[in-house]
Amino acid sequence: MSPGRAGASTYLSGRGAYSPEIAHNEVQQQTEVQQQIELGQVFYPALRPNLTSFSSGSGGGDRASADTFDDTSRTARAAAQEQPSVRKMESSMGALSHLRVVEIGSSAATSYCARLFADFGADVQKVEPPAGDPLRRSAPLTPDGESAWFGFLNFNKSSIVIDEAHADAIPRLTALIEGSDILVDGRDVDPADCPPIDITAIRQRHPGLIYLEASWFGGDGSYADFAATDSTVRALAGLVKLAGPIEGPPLHSPDFQTGILAGLWAFIAGACSVVARMRGGTGRSWSLSIFESCLALSEYLMFEAFAHGDVMRRIGINRFWPNFPIGIYETKKGWLGVTTVSAAQWRAFCDMLGLLELRDDPALVLNEDRLRHAEHIERQFIPRLKTRTAQEWFAEGLKRKIPIVPVPEISDLLQDAEKKERGAIVPVLLGNEDCLTAGSMQRLTLTPPRQGGRVPAPGEQQAFAINRRRLTDVASASPGCTDAGGLPLRGIRVIDFSMGWAGPLCTRTLADLGAEVIKVEAIQYPDWWRGLNRPAGFVADQMYEKAVRYCMMNRNKRGITLDLKRSQGLTLAKRLLAGADIVVDNYSVDVLPKLGLGYDVLRTLNPRLVVMSMSAFGTSSVHRNCRAYGSTLEQGSGLPSVIGNPGQPPVMTHIAFGDAVGGLNGCAAVLVALIHARTTGQGQFIDLAQIECMLPFAAPWITVNSICGTPPIRYGSRHPQFVPHGCFRCAGEDSWIVVAATDADMWQRLAVLIGRPDWAADASLKFAEGRRLIEDEIERGIEAWTLTRVADEAMSELQAARIAGGVARLPIDLLNDRHLKSRGYLRDVERAFVGLHPQPSIPIREGAGSHVLRTAAPTLGQHNGEILSEILGLPEAEIEQLKREGIIGTAMLSEE
Repeated sequence: MSPGRAGASTYLSGRGAYSPEIAHNEVQQQTEVQQQIELGQVFYPALRPNLTSFSSGSGGGDRASADTFDDTSRTARAAAQEQPSVRKMESSMGALSHLRVVEIGSSAATSYCARLFADFGADVQKVEPPAGDPLRRSAPLTPDGESAWFGFLNFNKSSIVIDEAHADAIPRLTALIEGSDILVDGRDVDPADCPPIDITAIRQRHPGLIYLEASWFGGDGSYADFAATDSTVRALAGLVKLAGPIEGPPLHSPDFQTGILAGLWAFIAGACSVVARMRGGTGRSWSLSIFESCLALSEYLMFEAFAHGDVMRRIGINRFWPNFPIGIYETKKGWLGVTTVSAAQWRAFCDMLGLLELRDDPALVLNEDRLRHAEHIERQFIPRLKTRTAQEWFAEGLKRKIPIVPVPEISDLLQDAEKKERGAIVPVLLGNEDCLTAGSMQRLTLTPPRQGGRVPAPGEQQAFAINRRRLTDVASASPGCTDAGGLPLRGIRVIDFSMGWAGPLCTRTLADLGAEVIKVEAIQYPDWWRGLNRPAGFVADQMYEKAVRYCMMNRNKRGITLDLKRSQGLTLAKRLLAGADIVVDNYSVDVLPKLGLGYDVLRTLNPRLVVMSMSAFGTSSVHRNCRAYGSTLEQGSGLPSVIGNPGQPPVMTHIAFGDAVGGLNGCAAVLVALIHARTTGQGQFIDLAQIECMLPFAAPWITVNSICGTPPIRYGSRHPQFVPHGCFRCAGEDSWIVVAATDADMWQRLAVLIGRPDWAADASLKFAEGRRLIEDEIERGIEAWTLTRVADEAMSELQAARIAGGVARLPIDLLNDRHLKSRGYLRDVERAFVGLHPQPSIPIREGAGSHVLRTAAPTLGQHNGEILSEILGLPEAEIEQLKREGIIGTAMLSEE
C-alpha cells in the first residue's frame, strides 16, 4: 500500500490526527510545486501522502520528507503508466488550456463548474483545508471508502492544501488567486476553513479576474439566510411535489441535481466572461443563485400554470399533466419509456399494439382527453406491452417514429459500448480504484474534452498543470471598469434553427447574455411550441402568437421566416450563416444536411462558424434516428432506476427533465467552441447528444456500480448520508415539507424543536449511523410535529432554528413566491397578442439586479424586413417578391 493510499484509508475511517508542523511542511512543498508550474517546468504529480497518516500523538509518525515526496512521485508515474487512457488524456491540450481557475470553498455547484473548465484543459487549482474538501466524505462511497460524488466533481483538477491557521495562509491564497484567470467561490455554501481574503482588493489589483460566487439563494431576498440541502432547494423550486403516488409522499432523487444545474449556469457565466475579456474588457463578477438555477426545469410549468391556472396536481407515479401516455411500463423483459405527444404518435402507438379501437376514438385524439381516461387506456395497452421485450418494442418504435426507449439499470449503462466510445462514460482513477463515471457531455469534435482522468488526493498536482499563458494582457485596464459594450456576448451572432424547449433555451441564454440571436422559422413549419396542431380556426385566430411558453423561451431574439425547402430561402439562409458565429439546431439529425445545410457545407461558407446539432442520441449514434422528448431523455438516462422505493417501477420526476438540461449543456458547449474560434479562427462541429447530458445526475451510482457491481439502493425520500431526511405531511390538503439534518448539531436542534430533547441528549444518536437504526421512529416524530402546522409555518420554525427545511411547492406557487418577488426574478413584459406577461430572469447576476429583458419574443417573421435589408442588403422590391412567393411571411399556414 502506498503512503497516499494508507492516508486515505486512515482519513475515511475517522482515525489519525494532524500535526501542524507536518502540515506546514506540506504547504512548503506545495509552494515549491506551484513555483515550478509558474516557471513552466514539468512536474509529475505525487500521490500525496494524506496528512492523516501522520500522528502527532503517541507513536510519533514520520514526517513528510523529501524522500517520501520522491517516492510518491514515482508511484504517481507508475500509476499513470498503468492507466493508458488517463495518461493519453493528460498529454492533450484543450480549448481552455490557456486558463487557470482557482476553486475555493465547498459546494457541488462550484466544483462542477470548475470541473467543466478542467474538462477542456484549464489548470484548475482546488484549494482545500488540511482535512480535505468536506465533499470527500459525501455518500455514496466506494468499497475503499472514497466518495463517488467527489470523484465525479473533481477529476482532472489539482489540489492545494492551505491551512487557515498558518501565518502565510492569506498571502499564499491571495497570490494564487492573483495569478489566475477565474475564481470560483463556494464559501457561502460551505467555507471549508478557507482563509479570509479581500476579493475587492484582489480585483482592484487584478482587474482581469473573472469572479463567480455561488450561494443557495442569492445574496439577498427572503430566503437568503436559509439553511438548505439539494432536496430542500428542489422542493422550493417546484421539482418535488408533482412526482410520486397520488396519496404521497412525493418522490425525488436523494441528491446530485442542484449542483449540476447550478454548475452549468456558473460555467456559462465564466465562459461568456472569457469571451468578453477577449475584446479587451476586464474580468466580470457574477453572483449565482443555486435555487434560481433549478428554475430552468420549473419555468415551463410555471408559465403553463400562468396560462391555464391551478390545474397541476400529483396524479400518480410516472404520470404528468398535460400529456398521456408519458411514463414507464413493464414489458416481457425490462422497462419501457413511452411518450406520445402528437396525434400521429398516439395513432402509431396504438397501431403498434394493435389497439385500433383506441386509435380511432375521436375522444382520445387530444392529450388532455387521453389523460382523463388514463386508467381505461392503460388497462388495454399494459398487457400488450408485456408480450415483447423492451428492446423489441424499441426497435419497433424506431420504424414507426414513436418516442419510446428502454429504461436502463445503472449496470446497463456500463455495458453500453457506445457511451464509452463517445466519452459519455469515462475511466477515472479514484484513490487506488479504477472506476467509471460520467464524462463531459459537451462533445466538441475539433477540441474534444478530456476522456477521463485522475481525482487528486489532497495536495496532489496533475501533470498537465503546466505551461499556461494568460488569455490576454489586461494589466492596463482600469480597476472596476467593464467592457463598454455592457453584455458579455455583444457582437456575437447566432442563427437559431431550434424549436420547442432545449434548443431555444440554449439560444435564449446566449441572447440574454447579449448575443444577437436570429430565430429562423417558416410559415409552413413554425416552432412547434407555438402550437402542435394547426387547424384552420387555430390559424385564423392567430393562436400561434398567444402561446406563453413560446414567449417565455424566445425573448431577446429577432425572428425571420424562410422556406428552406426552396432555393431562394436556402440561399438567404446561407448568406446569414456566412456572417454568423454560431448556429444551433435541435432537429432530427438529417434535417439540415438534407436541406443542404450540413456541416460540410457550412464550414466552407464560414470556416470560423461553430455548428451545434442537439439531437437526442447524437449524430454518430446507432440510435441517431430515435425520436425523443425531454421525458424520453430522463427515461433513457438510468436516473429513474435509482428513484423511488424498492419494489416500485423506475420513477420519473418531471414531464420533460431532459429539455432544460440539454439546453444548458448546449449553451456551455458553444461557448467553449466560441472561445476556441475567437482564439484560432477555427470553427467546429458539436455533436451534442441530449440523452448523454442526463448521465451526470446518475454519476455517483455509475461509479460505485462500475467498481463492485452492486445495484444502487433506492432510498425513497431518505438519503444515503443524512438522517433524518424526508418529505413530511403538513396540515392541509396535499401539503408537504422536505426536512433534513445534515450534521449532529442540526440534528440536536431539530430534536429539541419537535419536542424530543431526549433524542438530542442521547449520545447514541449523535451520528447518522445511530439514527439510522431508529429512522422510522424519528420520521414518525417529525411528522407528528409537521401535521400540526401548515407547511410555511413549519418551514419558518425550522429555519429560525437553522434547520434545513423547504416547502414542496407547486409550479403555480412560484409565480407569487416571496423570495423571487423580493429579488425581482419575474419581470413583466408587453407583447402583441399576449399583452403583459411575466418573464423569468437568469440565475447569474452582475451587480445588484438581474439582466434586463430587452425585447419580447418575436411574432412570426416580425423582423423579416430589417434582417433582410440591414444584414443582407436586399432592396424593398425583392423583399416584397419573397413575400408574394411565400418564401417569407408573417402568417402561419394551416395544415388543413
